[in-house]
Amino acid sequence: MKTIAVIFGGRSVEHDVSIITAHIPIIETLIASQKFDVWPVYIAKDGSWYSGKKMNELAFFKQPDFEEQLAREKKIQLSFDKGLSLVWPGLMSKSVHIDVVFPSMHGTFGEDGSLMGLLRMAGVPFVGCDMTASAVAMDKVLTKQVLAQEGIPVVPSAWFTKREWLDESAQVRGRISKLKLPLFVKPAHLGSSIGITKVKKQSELQNALEVAIHYDDKILVEEGVENLIEVTLPIMGDDIPRAALVERPLNRAELFDFNGKYMSGGKKGGGANSAYSVIPADIGEKLTRHVIEMGKKVYRILGCSGIARVDFLINSITKKVYVIEVNTMPGSLYHHNWKKDGVSNMELVLGLIKMAEDRFNAQKSTNYTFRSDILNKVGGPSTGADHGPVGPSTGPATTGGPKALL
Repeated sequence: MKTIAVIFGGRSVEHDVSIITAHIPIIETLIASQKFDVWPVYIAKDGSWYSGKKMNELAFFKQPDFEEQLAREKKIQLSFDKGLSLVWPGLMSKSVHIDVVFPSMHGTFGEDGSLMGLLRMAGVPFVGCDMTASAVAMDKVLTKQVLAQEGIPVVPSAWFTKREWLDESAQVRGRISKLKLPLFVKPAHLGSSIGITKVKKQSELQNALEVAIHYDDKILVEEGVENLIEVTLPIMGDDIPRAALVERPLNRAELFDFNGKYMSGGKKGGGANSAYSVIPADIGEKLTRHVIEMGKKVYRILGCSGIARVDFLINSITKKVYVIEVNTMPGSLYHHNWKKDGVSNMELVLGLIKMAEDRFNAQKSTNYTFRSDILNKVGGPSTGADHGPVGPSTGPATTGGPKALL
């Protein structure tokens, strides 16, 4: 039986959503499969790492005092010796070797590629997009720039950093003034619609910018799309991506915010009430094919693997389709959508693990090191033992004594 670690939580505004995704459907499916020894790895909001079998139950995190309970637990450490191991230090120390990791972290320090970089260095297979795709997709500005360069339609926008706003706010406002109202002001690196504000008139812009700057140091301002239809497309696979069904969230509010997604149902699914979306989306066969083709192209351009979700905005009159963002860790894996497409939770979770292991094995054929003689060519002698004292002398060597050193 293989040992799998499911990593969730983290220092992110999407911390709680990550806990839900980890348990529904990942951990509950892994346990039901009876194929894995499942170790939940919870990263607290302060960055502390914990692990214990009781954390396999979502009910543990619903307890009002669960953080107080954790404070009494021993924090774990990670060992990269011959792969990845969880280590409980101390006199009664123990360790558990991990065969594969299933990341379930949304947002900063996880979905943004940080965790993937750590797992790459540990030399352990992990589910989902690799470090580069995760980092690019997490940055909405960078995503738009990459996709636009490849000819993918994106909405007109402007972006700036917190430092630019503090030092050159007039210039920033000048760039924003070229965009047509309504506008959407967004933190560039956050998900779950946190920190996003719709601006319908100029008097609302200042507050919207301040809200976004509170959450991020890079801000994106986008034009709204008229006659809007919003759809989303889950995709999985590596070299040959497979799309699920085009889904249309039904949002009664002007902005599809955090509450719309999670508290009253919406795009994240699973932990939220997915009854508030239409699957498949009622946008017609031709437009559906176009969205699927564009979604797969975006998936390949960004180098996604394992699983991701591509979000689109459509002008229902002109039928113009824009890519708005890419999510490399869809909430609860969008299992509600995959289920309607004939993929069970078991097939989804186990299939993603198989992809992770196949990718890891394929990467073993890549040589990441290079042997050279450069160290012997740079900086003079290679060792003092072979070539006399290290360091310059003040003149010719004298008989009967050491060289004087500077």
